[in-house]
Amino acid sequence: MMHFARRFLRRPKLSVVVVVYDMGREAPRTLHSLSTAYQRGVSEDDYEVIVVDNGSPIPLGKKTVERFGKSFRYIYIQDASPSPAAAVNVGVKLSRGDYVCIAIDGARILTPGLVGTTLRAFRAYDDPTVVTLGWHLGPEPQQRSVKNGYTREVEDTLLNKIKWPEDGYRLFEIGCLGGSSKYGCFRPISESNTITVNRDAFDLLGGYDTRFDLPGGGLVNLDFFRRACERRGSHLVVFPGEGSFHQLHCGASTNIPSEELDTRFKEWTEQYSGIRSIPWEMPEQHPEYLGVIPLPALPYIVWSANQRLVM
Repeated sequence: MMHFARRFLRRPKLSVVVVVYDMGREAPRTLHSLSTAYQRGVSEDDYEVIVVDNGSPIPLGKKTVERFGKSFRYIYIQDASPSPAAAVNVGVKLSRGDYVCIAIDGARILTPGLVGTTLRAFRAYDDPTVVTLGWHLGPEPQQRSVKNGYTREVEDTLLNKIKWPEDGYRLFEIGCLGGSSKYGCFRPISESNTITVNRDAFDLLGGYDTRFDLPGGGLVNLDFFRRACERRGSHLVVFPGEGSFHQLHCGASTNIPSEELDTRFKEWTEQYSGIRSIPWEMPEQHPEYLGVIPLPALPYIVWSANQRLVM
């Protein structure tokens, strides 16, 4: 009994908050990629995963989430906002870790060293902002690839081809950089789907700003990333050998035609300017790099270095 009580009372170092909406196909892969069956060099006591279902018409469900481990919890929000901002804040409020990682898009498969390398970053730095680059599954960004016949069935075939999840680093073989990271790891990025900060920093920043109330949140994740990067005393730490890989689903920005995305982005930047009273700009902090480079990632590292040289 005392052994059980000690385990129950032990706080994890890291809390990962994952927001899902209508992702019955995609979320189980995301959650598996966060489990100790997949993540390397960590135990269930090191971290917890809080899954916040932002009002899905068919709820993902407690059983689906909790089968990935005893450190997984499920929260369903009734009458949810079309923006995920409030869902993020609810997840953080209910979490227990010293550090919080925000995965605002629950349709992204992660690489196997993300959790362990994140914990290493917080041992190496006092107050870091820790991120990975954003990728899309498929040969090109999904706003374009869907026009050329890329479907969920094609995506399933690609994942089967690399025998995922046997070696999660093989995702680099079937993915491409998303728009937020389109110039690679050695030039500025506009956001990340895994932003990790100290809990105190999250609170001081006021969490995710619920005034970003457009469907999908508009620039809410970019806003938080910019504010986290620009706070005084924080180091931006990037993992060039890890990543989050977007699966095809009906998202607010990744799976719509490019011309429609341009219209939406104009609406998002106008809202941003109205809230912040400044125009949207990409943060320009020079990152520090941490982690190992797996063999499948080497071609993109070389490509990123060439992009840096031509600036």
